[in-house]
Amino acid sequence: MSIGIIAAGIAVLTGIGAGIGIGVATGHASEAIARQPEASGKINSTLLLGCAMAEGTAIFGFITALIIIFVG
Repeated sequence: MSIGIIAAGIAVLTGIGAGIGIGVATGHASEAIARQPEASGKINSTLLLGCAMAEGTAIFGFITALIIIFVG
């Protein structure tokens, strides 16, 4: 069971990568909007799509950790 707990902990670490990725993307999007305010609609929609993909990765890691803990 201890190996499963370690594996679940590693699987949950995907949230760190997602958080860093979303933070970097938001920072760059803010800079892009500051430089070109007329393109803010397109930048926002692209940013939201990218954030959703990054958050999906974190959710997959969390679900994997839950499966490891409760099934394995």
